[in-house]
Amino acid sequence: MNIGKQFKEGLLTQNPVLVQMLGLCSTMAITTSIMNGLGMGVSVLIILTASNVVISAIRKIVPDKIRIAMFIVVIAGFVTCVDLLLQAFVPAIAESLGVFIPLIVVNCIILGRAEAFSYKNGIGASFFDGIFQGLGYTAVLFVMCFIRELLGAGTLAGFRIIPEQFPIGILTLPVGGFLVLGCLIAAMQWALSKTKEGK
Repeated sequence: MNIGKQFKEGLLTQNPVLVQMLGLCSTMAITTSIMNGLGMGVSVLIILTASNVVISAIRKIVPDKIRIAMFIVVIAGFVTCVDLLLQAFVPAIAESLGVFIPLIVVNCIILGRAEAFSYKNGIGASFFDGIFQGLGYTAVLFVMCFIRELLGAGTLAGFRIIPEQFPIGILTLPVGGFLVLGCLIAAMQWALSKTKEGK
């Protein structure tokens, strides 16, 4: 278990959104405000980490033929818990995120990490994989929310920063999500290629 390597992979070299291109639908749909992004990011981080640990713990007793069904059951249990907690304690975020919280059950980031990592590794490594992949996802959401909310709506966390006549309204639309995400992916690919050239 190499925690430093897992940290680097989660945030940079194997970032779930910018490198693996997973979870793009929810990434573009909910990144119009900082609160939405943080709510979704923290939810995915908790569900991913908890699912990784449980799947890793029971991987040796689950037959290979039913592993995907088992992944779904475990993930759905944690998604239900997080969804109910959001509704109970932060109903505004729960309502704002809407259907995207229940859809975490089939989010390819969580299913992908279950299949590619936690089903093949120990509990400790799976725990840190969940934390770092979740942090990588949350970081991308935060950056996208910051850009789209500040430049698109002129606000940050609901507070007016830029006068109403100056924001670039297109950034709050779906096409704005595509533009911002495309620029971030391009920047990450450029940085990774420069890193490889420097070796």
